[in-house]
Amino acid sequence: MTSAPLRLLHTDIDERVRLIREGHGDWLCGKGCDRCCKRLADVPQLTGAEWALLQEGLAALPPDQLDLIATRITALGPTPARPVTCPLLDPDSGACPVYAQRPVACRTYGFYVDRELGLYCRDIEQQVADGALDQVIWGNHEVIEHALARLGPQRSLTAWFEDWQAQRR
Repeated sequence: MTSAPLRLLHTDIDERVRLIREGHGDWLCGKGCDRCCKRLADVPQLTGAEWALLQEGLAALPPDQLDLIATRITALGPTPARPVTCPLLDPDSGACPVYAQRPVACRTYGFYVDRELGLYCRDIEQQVADGALDQVIWGNHEVIEHALARLGPQRSLTAWFEDWQAQRR
């Protein structure tokens, strides 16, 4: 069950995303675009509340799909080479099998920006610079970071997953 603060954060993010999509029908982020999933700076960090939700989605996957994810997580190792491809990404379909339970970092990418950390879609930024997506108002990622900090400490997806797998054995 999703915690109330995380549910509220998801609602806020989903509303901003809805408004952006309504105002910009040619927005790049959508089903079929997995470029950001293949170009991560690092393994995603999740709070305990995010992991609890993601774990629900993972537990519902067929065992063979979960085994493939486990193999990809193991292959990342302790210091993954960059760019990192999300171990949850289904390489055949380019889709996330736990999309409904995806972490906040995945929900915000392409719609929020933290320029100091380079957290934004460069493809969208280029379209904005070229004038194709005029009047774009990015969400402020700093607000998201503060909301996540109130949900508790973060750990890497791989650490959460490995602990979960150890408990299941």
